[in-house]
Amino acid sequence: MAFVTSYIAYRTQAETPLTVAGKLCVPMLDAVPAGGAPAMLVCHGSGGVDARGAFHIAALNAAGIATLEIDMWAARGTARGAGARARSVAETLPDAFGALAFLRAQPEIDPARIGIMGFSWGGVVTLLSATRRVSEAMRGDGPGFAAHAAFYPVVWAYNVVPGMELDDLTGAPVLIQCGAADAYDDPDGLDQLMARLSPETRALVTAITYPDATHAFDRDAPEVLVTDPFSHKGAGGQVRFAFDRETAEAARGEMVRFVSGALAAPCP
Repeated sequence: MAFVTSYIAYRTQAETPLTVAGKLCVPMLDAVPAGGAPAMLVCHGSGGVDARGAFHIAALNAAGIATLEIDMWAARGTARGAGARARSVAETLPDAFGALAFLRAQPEIDPARIGIMGFSWGGVVTLLSATRRVSEAMRGDGPGFAAHAAFYPVVWAYNVVPGMELDDLTGAPVLIQCGAADAYDDPDGLDQLMARLSPETRALVTAITYPDATHAFDRDAPEVLVTDPFSHKGAGGQVRFAFDRETAEAARGEMVRFVSGALAAPCP
């Protein structure tokens, strides 16, 4: 399927709206299936837009899924990287729901088949948008997100830190993928999170932990050490980002299979 790329901007759902830019990849209009194509919103990590988005977007587009990768930091000033990030993830939830409204309005897109995925900070946005309290407050008149795929979303914090409650979900399926060597969490941090969830929430979540994988294991760039006050279960400290191609490709495959199933067209 042939795709076309456009660079777009939209207004967020915040009380004082921001203008957020993004890269939209959609099928050529004459190749769009009846009812429109599925789509995924892609949300970056604390360091801003990097190679991770492109790595996953290529596979999604190859599977016939449109994508919109947004730049939340550019909307907040001229600084680049983690220094430009918002004070809290809650401030960027309106960015995601503004993007959802934008995608629902596109002629190539099926408004009922839009999902969201993200890395680290963007993974937190992805999970919180799965809760009914956030979705009902921000989604507007149209459908909410139909799938949520989070990569290493700082799993120690949910149902521990106020404002990070992961319960009473919308009913859309959730995929969480983490590395056992992620310095934000314990090696079994994802298992601990699953144990904290209610049975109703657990039934909607698929959880995968990769042995020896660090935070940002799918970031195809030189290894770095970053310092973050939210790492080490909130104690703060250094975090290693190390690309692991085998794990990255496995996680990308899991994500595409999950998204393809969750956003499949209903039977006529």
